[in-house]
Amino acid sequence: MTDTTDDIAEEISFQAYDDDCHLLGNLLNDCLMREVGPDFTEKVDRVRLLAQSECNMRLAGVTDAADYLSTQLEKEVSTMELEDAVPLARTFSHYLNLMGIAETHHRVRRTKLPGHMSKSCDDVFQKLISSGVSADELYRAVCDQEVGIVLTAHPTQINRRTIQYKFLRIAHLLERNDRTDLTHEDKDLLIEDLVREITSLWQTDELRRRKPTPVDEARGGLHIVEQSLWKAVPHYLRRVSNALKKHTGRSLPLTSTPIKFGSWMGGDRDGNPNVTAKVTRDVSYLARWIAADLYLREVDGLRFELSMSTCSDKLAQFAYNILAHEQQVHDDHHVSWFNQRQKKHSDHVDIPGHPLPYHIPFGADVPGFTGNANDGEADLEMPLLELPLTDGEYRTADIMGYGLIAKATPSLPKAEGLGLQPLKISSPHSSTPTTPKGLAKSGSFKKKSSSESNLNKSSVDRLLHPSLSGRPDIAPYRIVLGHVREKLVNTRRRMEMLLEGLTCDFEQDEYYESTEDLLEPLLLCHESMETTGSEVLADGRIADLIRRISTFGMTLMKLDVRQESDKHTETLDAITEYLGMGTYSEWDEERKIRFLTQELRGKRPLVPPSIEVTPEVQEVLNTFRVAAELGSQSLEAYIISMASEASDVLAVELLQKEARLVVAGELGRPCPGTTLRVVPLFETVKDLRDAGTVIRKLLGIDWYREHLIANHNGHQEVMLGYSDSGKDAGRFTAAWELYKAQEDVVKACQEFGIKVTLFHGRGGSVGRGGGPMYLAIQSQPPGSVMGSLRVTEQGEMVQAKFGLAQTSVRQLEIYTTAVLLATLHPPDPPRSPNWRNVMEHISEVSCQNYRNIVFHNEQFLQYFHEATPEAELGNLNIGSRPTRRKKTGGVQQLRAIPWIFAWTQTRLTLPAWLGVGAGLDAVIAKGDRDELQAMYREWPFFQSTIDLIEMVLAKADIPIAKHYDEVLVSPERQQLGAEIREAFHTTEKCVLEVSGHHKLSENNKTLRRLIESRLAYLNPINMLQVEILRRLRQDENNPKLRDALLITINGIAAGMRNTG
Repeated sequence: MTDTTDDIAEEISFQAYDDDCHLLGNLLNDCLMREVGPDFTEKVDRVRLLAQSECNMRLAGVTDAADYLSTQLEKEVSTMELEDAVPLARTFSHYLNLMGIAETHHRVRRTKLPGHMSKSCDDVFQKLISSGVSADELYRAVCDQEVGIVLTAHPTQINRRTIQYKFLRIAHLLERNDRTDLTHEDKDLLIEDLVREITSLWQTDELRRRKPTPVDEARGGLHIVEQSLWKAVPHYLRRVSNALKKHTGRSLPLTSTPIKFGSWMGGDRDGNPNVTAKVTRDVSYLARWIAADLYLREVDGLRFELSMSTCSDKLAQFAYNILAHEQQVHDDHHVSWFNQRQKKHSDHVDIPGHPLPYHIPFGADVPGFTGNANDGEADLEMPLLELPLTDGEYRTADIMGYGLIAKATPSLPKAEGLGLQPLKISSPHSSTPTTPKGLAKSGSFKKKSSSESNLNKSSVDRLLHPSLSGRPDIAPYRIVLGHVREKLVNTRRRMEMLLEGLTCDFEQDEYYESTEDLLEPLLLCHESMETTGSEVLADGRIADLIRRISTFGMTLMKLDVRQESDKHTETLDAITEYLGMGTYSEWDEERKIRFLTQELRGKRPLVPPSIEVTPEVQEVLNTFRVAAELGSQSLEAYIISMASEASDVLAVELLQKEARLVVAGELGRPCPGTTLRVVPLFETVKDLRDAGTVIRKLLGIDWYREHLIANHNGHQEVMLGYSDSGKDAGRFTAAWELYKAQEDVVKACQEFGIKVTLFHGRGGSVGRGGGPMYLAIQSQPPGSVMGSLRVTEQGEMVQAKFGLAQTSVRQLEIYTTAVLLATLHPPDPPRSPNWRNVMEHISEVSCQNYRNIVFHNEQFLQYFHEATPEAELGNLNIGSRPTRRKKTGGVQQLRAIPWIFAWTQTRLTLPAWLGVGAGLDAVIAKGDRDELQAMYREWPFFQSTIDLIEMVLAKADIPIAKHYDEVLVSPERQQLGAEIREAFHTTEKCVLEVSGHHKLSENNKTLRRLIESRLAYLNPINMLQVEILRRLRQDENNPKLRDALLITINGIAAGMRNTG
């Protein structure tokens, strides 16, 4: 049972953790003395002492003393002037954030300790081999694994990106502080750096002053790749490969990618009108620009490193073909090329006022050390080697005259005609001549004229970039990598022009469009090194680059497109009404399917070019058009939210087909890639119960089944929604319905011989399906994880799990080993048929109890608005999409994130446990307590469900929640609050009875200790929030009060380590 913020909350050194907390806390205190003075610092100490004493008394069971101290704390806070309340809230918020940094750092530190690490590849591979899994079976399972981690823009990341980077810089400094070779001077300089970082943090506004745009959100997701995943992925793949080599005798193939990344940022338009077709197109172009830029950095480094002249026949032939082609271009265009090129791109340069795409400033998340730079955290930085070459410098003229010192070989063309000395070849076999892609057309590598070469070249430039006579030679690898670099430069420039809305006139062979084209020359270099005795070099930087390209491709993360099923129905209504066929939405399901399959089998377009539709329908059509233009090389899948029928899937297939017909006609060639996978998303309890039936009906349609086999390798993806099902019926019922839905969907696909991948739409908090990923995967139904899995990582969880390279490596390894175990050793199903009956009984009572309170109690909605800061959450500006699906309506129309976020702020965490106590109590009352305890011991799914509920109960605080009610809730509704708190105590009692624990979190002392360490800072912020809410509701237009409230929301989110 672990904290939801990561999967590695195992035993950590609390002494080291405490030391770091004290260091950071003392530095913050020093900062406060300088910034706000000693009088305020005394107030901070007094409030903290009261809060700490109250927590100590309550933990010791001295309730009367705790209540008295709580009253004193309330008086201290309620009489405080706003001028003091705001910096006090900021102070405790910063304390909690600094404690979070220290906590994450110590979990990273633990992974570096010598010894056996649980859940690692080495650990799990050893256990599998020992259990009887053959080496071949293990090797195939790892190589065939397909895990997709999809980053989403769900609005739960409360910290500004600027603040996040400051946190990362502090984390890097803590890591440096652990080094044992630092001198006293180094230590002093490090402390000075920490002082500067904390002072800068205090002086920075922590509130977002405007809502992020969808492009802002997408840029943040792409930055995660550059910030940490770029370094983490090769490290992770090396760890997998080394473990495989150790236990099976074979390394992981270089292009094998057990994990790939996807994104919804810029593609998720479900309930978000700000995500348009143009946004999706621009985000895709931006991703390609950043990918090309990152690869350029690596290629520059490789060109510097691979200076050898010994190579294989195949690579030598490749290099000579490049040179021969360039010589031909030089002969044909010696005089006219420069002027033609100038004219060709005259419209595309020096466009004033247009910002080009940008990425994280180099080292933005790494502190600038005042000490010796070589002592810094170089291993955490993005390597960027400054070579003596600029984007336009590496041309044929630069390489034509190099003396390539080597022996001639009969298999190569004569070099004399090129004015070159032959390359040195060292290969046991002669190779078929290889022509590099991109050299088929005479204009693919343009020759610089002498006038261009010397244009605006200063004396310094000539020293940094020597002419031909000043450069002794160049190696074949550098020729090939120069060819790669030239095309990457063109790829990047092409994306710039497309983002600027300009016509791009690069020939198709002048830039990289596909991952395979980029990999080809690099794999050739790698093969050459392996066959010429340079295996050590082959396993170095070039291997890491090949692994990055295989994982990230040309887009870093392919986009999913997501839209509500109702939007597609409205679009088809417009089409059928325009064609005089009636109203599509009024047809029954069978008629819809007949119409859709008939149109899908036909070859003529359905949508006439002259059709006039509403802006909303036009936007849907535009989205499908962009999907056709970008194709499966940039986009991954089309997700249909609120899917409930087979026709929902066929409707998207038809709209895809229509768009591709139109775009292909305009382009005069087929659309890139294939159609997108269409993925139904089942969210509500009713839809989850019908999911298997819908999939059976869909696969029973001949056209659709044949389409899957022909275009998607007989593979169906199905997404399951955790958030809305939990809000609809409560967490326990949602968990059970999700379990059964997975079983039924898997069975349905097996009946038709179709492979299935389940896509889990899990949130960060337990109320939205969150929790430790290893535990979650290990508790899935048997057969539901057969080597493939997709899962969302949302909001604050993206930064928590993947913000640092070290934590990223650990998380990726946990995904791999958990999926591997679930595939080769599936978890046990319910041992007894009666266990299912018990689950049905708990679920039924739990759901009824939950809905009676949330949906059927007339006072609940108003109670919710009064007792929580739900109405004020929209001012946080943490996401681009609205907090409600529709402007009117109750809890039904409220998004799951603000629903959970609001209850997390009051420390009641109601959505994760409400109804559970009633369900368990009913079964215990029937005399089935022993059965429940057996289920907990022997059934992984039930155990993980109970453990997660127990963890949420441990993080709740009933006295704090009661304080919200007493101050903010109307007297006539306070009884409802009392009943809810009584339900909490019932749930606590029943959960402990089932688990056999004497108190909450008994089986995770680390988690309990970490929670307790935050309370002295967290409780005062809650007290402040209550008082500020009280004042704000009397003075709603007071901007200072509103800012103060938002600061308390930030602080509580930091202390709870969760938002929504």
